[in-house]
Amino acid sequence: MPTNFTVVPVKDNTRKAKEGDVEDDVDDNNVLKEEEEDATGDGVPKENSPFINNTDNDKGNSYDGTNMALFEEEMDSNPMVSSLLNKLANYTNLTQGAQEHEEADDDEGPKKKAVKSPQMGTFMGVYLPCLQNILGVILFLRLTWIVGTAGILESLAIVVLCCSCTMLTAISMSAIATNGVVPAGGSYYMISRSLGPEFGGAVGLCFYLGTTFAGSMYILGTIEILLTYIVPKAAIFVAERKEDQVDALLNNMRVYGTCCLALMAVVVFVGVKYVNKLALVFLACVILSILAIYAGVIKTIFEPPDFPVCMLGNRTLQNNNFDKCFKMEVIDNMTVTTKLWQLFCDGPELNATCNEYFVNNNVTEVQGIPGLTSKVISENMWSVYGPLGMLVENNKLESVAGGDSAQDIYLPYVVNDITTFFTLLVGIYFPSVTGIMAGSNRSGDLRDAQKSIPIGTILAIATTSIIYVTCVVLFGACIEGVLLRDKFGDSVKGNLVIGTLSWPSPWVIVIGSFFSCCGAGLQSLTGAPRLLQAIARDGIVPFLQVFGHGKANGEPTWALLLTAGICEIGILIASLDAVAPILSMFFLMCYLFVNLACAVQTLLRTPNWRPRFKFYHWALSFLGMSLCLALMFISSWYYAIVAMVIAGCIYKYIEYRGAEKEWGDGIRGLSLNAARYALIRLEEAPPHTKNWRPQLLVLLNLDSDQAVKHPRLLSVTTQLKAGKGLTIVGNVLQGTYLTKEAEAKIAEQNIKSAMSAERTKGFCHVVVSSNLRDGFSHLIQSAGLGGMKHNSVLMAWPGNWKQSNDPQSWKNFIETVRETTAAHQALLVAKNVDSFPTNQDRLGEGTIDVWWVVHDGGMLMLLPFLLRQHKVWRKCKMRIFTVAQMDDNSIQMKKDLQMFLYHLRLDAEVEVVEMHDNDISAFTYEKTLVMEQRSQMLKQMQLSRTEREREAQLIHDRNTASHATINDKADTGPDRVHMTWTKDKLFTERNRNRECNANVGVRDLFNMKPEWESLNQSNVRRMHTAIKLNEVVVNKSQGAHLVLLNMPGPPKNRGGDENYMEFLEVLLEGLNRVLLVRGGGREVITIYS
Repeated sequence: MPTNFTVVPVKDNTRKAKEGDVEDDVDDNNVLKEEEEDATGDGVPKENSPFINNTDNDKGNSYDGTNMALFEEEMDSNPMVSSLLNKLANYTNLTQGAQEHEEADDDEGPKKKAVKSPQMGTFMGVYLPCLQNILGVILFLRLTWIVGTAGILESLAIVVLCCSCTMLTAISMSAIATNGVVPAGGSYYMISRSLGPEFGGAVGLCFYLGTTFAGSMYILGTIEILLTYIVPKAAIFVAERKEDQVDALLNNMRVYGTCCLALMAVVVFVGVKYVNKLALVFLACVILSILAIYAGVIKTIFEPPDFPVCMLGNRTLQNNNFDKCFKMEVIDNMTVTTKLWQLFCDGPELNATCNEYFVNNNVTEVQGIPGLTSKVISENMWSVYGPLGMLVENNKLESVAGGDSAQDIYLPYVVNDITTFFTLLVGIYFPSVTGIMAGSNRSGDLRDAQKSIPIGTILAIATTSIIYVTCVVLFGACIEGVLLRDKFGDSVKGNLVIGTLSWPSPWVIVIGSFFSCCGAGLQSLTGAPRLLQAIARDGIVPFLQVFGHGKANGEPTWALLLTAGICEIGILIASLDAVAPILSMFFLMCYLFVNLACAVQTLLRTPNWRPRFKFYHWALSFLGMSLCLALMFISSWYYAIVAMVIAGCIYKYIEYRGAEKEWGDGIRGLSLNAARYALIRLEEAPPHTKNWRPQLLVLLNLDSDQAVKHPRLLSVTTQLKAGKGLTIVGNVLQGTYLTKEAEAKIAEQNIKSAMSAERTKGFCHVVVSSNLRDGFSHLIQSAGLGGMKHNSVLMAWPGNWKQSNDPQSWKNFIETVRETTAAHQALLVAKNVDSFPTNQDRLGEGTIDVWWVVHDGGMLMLLPFLLRQHKVWRKCKMRIFTVAQMDDNSIQMKKDLQMFLYHLRLDAEVEVVEMHDNDISAFTYEKTLVMEQRSQMLKQMQLSRTEREREAQLIHDRNTASHATINDKADTGPDRVHMTWTKDKLFTERNRNRECNANVGVRDLFNMKPEWESLNQSNVRRMHTAIKLNEVVVNKSQGAHLVLLNMPGPPKNRGGDENYMEFLEVLLEGLNRVLLVRGGGREVITIYS
């Protein structure tokens, strides 16, 4: 439905510019131009180029009027509508194809030539090029043979099948081509921008290979016409025996084909403009040839041409070596033998020994072109397939069997040169319907591409389909069946079979088809290198980048050399019938993905999918896609598999090694829809224990330059991802988002680079928060989406927490531990993370030691299993240690643990370590004393100036000595507080903060130092456990590659946070690589299937 626009003029009553002030005007010559592909590696105009953030030409305008003052803040980034419409009006689509730059202007500035606007309409720009590309070598050289071999009915089935495929593809292509402005680039551009760089690159290269092998096919057709029908005597290899004729022909094709390819490559290299100018001449040859065929058909009604076919019995004879179709003739009343006699007998004598079949059967002549009214159509309705070497026979004629059939190959019979069957003929015929992309490839030359491409392409396919259908019927109605099955016209003195039907002379078809094949070959050698150059300049296939370069005038020299090399492979195959199915595969792959692109875009209903061509439907696209796939396997299942493997390899290569491109493609939209559907399904229920896998939130730290501090943390993540779960790499920047936006983007980019270097597949999430603690809390709470949320947090141990002047670092660490526990998430803390192995390391024989102190849901069991799936840890063995108390049965514990591991299907050595209740050592008391003294100092040092003044006032008012004395405030710096601690002060402080119900353990009063009396016994016991457990772990696992250990929980009372850090430090002392594990409060491993 049309949309009405109303333009409202707005008057500006502000003061006019003073005299002398020069108002800058918007440059009228500013046009939206395509980005140079080799500048960005992205073959599309930048998305923000003409529409937004492009006000270079508008900056001179003074927005000092009052009418638009409300929007003056947007003027710096967003253009006015009038400016935008002016740019769109001046839009010029650069022409595609070979543009000669020899006459390019050397002068810059005002002398530069204006770009001509494209003026080609539907007929000249789309219809005729498609017609020329579709009609070609197969029509002239193979269609009669296909009709004779498959019969009229099956031939019509082949034609309808192939033409339906191309018609459905053209409908899909029209929808894609009319969905916005199609920049010059044609089919490759459409597919790659609709299905993404991976599919685009794979299909683009398939299309390139198809076009290249099409060049081979056209050159082989040219040489076949030359050597078989124009100058047969030019053959270098001449067969002495009949059975060697096929090999001789193939060798001649190879030699002449290579020479022809070299000549055509030189022509393309020297001047493509001449090829383009001759295109109309070649098209005229095709049209004249087809008109000559129809004229000949009409003439057969009144006066059929005289092309007799000599038959021996019911067998067709090659009449190249004899003129008279009879055994004997009477000359001067004497009966003499003919040349035909000498071909079947061992001499010219009447009593010579002859072939038995020759003796038993008569020689007859049948008319090769009986005409349209001869009712021969009924005989040509059905197929006559056969193996290699099968004789071409007319079953209506009488035949008496006889002779040795093994000798038939040495006699001048017309035989099948290949084994024929329906699917082979489909593969040979399909190239005759390719070429439907010719119009879209010229999109840059069209006056109105969105109107011309659908109309021109569909009309061209309809026209050629009518031509093929009528040709099939007319050939079957006019030509004798044995002549139709005579591929090379040996039964009509080496004439082109379709030429015998034409009027006024067979030479019209021969010459026309020769120039048609020449032109098609030249056009293939012109188009294929440019297609390869476009793919190379897109930068999606790194190893092809060299082919993006060319001569100074833009000609793709290197791409032309590669194209010629691949083309030579097809020529060395030498058989037109063998090359045709190869290029059929590549074209069918291309058409398949065109249909897929249209279907995907239609089903996704993306907002940008608004084609002007309305006569499309996703069902038609799926039907076309299915037809393409069916035709691939019908034509040649092994070629189809090879083509799909090639496309798959290119796809995977681009996926892993290619440049990242964002083209707004349909596959991305499909992925978004699939992801949305999956997320909604995941939300319905929590995962079962059997489906549990670590979904990691990795908390990274960055340095002042926004570089990743501990990239090994990402290595650990990658090595843990044998579980194939989710990975979110998070970081928090302190500040406000308005001031830290640029830093956040740099940080995100750096993290993504580090993830790429460590091959960590996942997502990056950088949060800006007023303080780090809140930022980490937000990440833990909100990272992920729906059912794809993290269930585990991985972070590095703050190794320098003791040396840090700011206690906030370790406080944030402890708060993160508490947050994960509250969120019921597992926590993994890596100590000495920088010493962990990289993904390139391969650890030798060693162990991963698990110290299972408390049950945490099985995390300690599962993590080593996942690590060992990675090649870094594959050679390591798993050992599990558990701690037994005095009243535990160690032997029974070991047996139970081994049985538990057996049910879990885990291979591990088991060891039970006994820890005796020893007396608390003096070392433990000293360690605890140092810890508590340091704790009190840290508390005192963190008092702000205001708090210290308030504390001093309280001391003065209350006249108490229970608080620490603050030294001279005037001498106290803002960062340091100097204090003197005494035993009395310590004792007073500890008694004040100690819990009233603290249970003081039994002490040895004789060995107790006075300083130990005030120690918190809970801290002493915790320190005792840390020291004793550390001794055991170091003793058993100091040489292990990795130690996994239960992580004790932080104290509920936040007053003991610094002591908690000290306990963990003591627990991990003397160990290199440690992974502290804290479960999320649910079972993550099960013994059930």
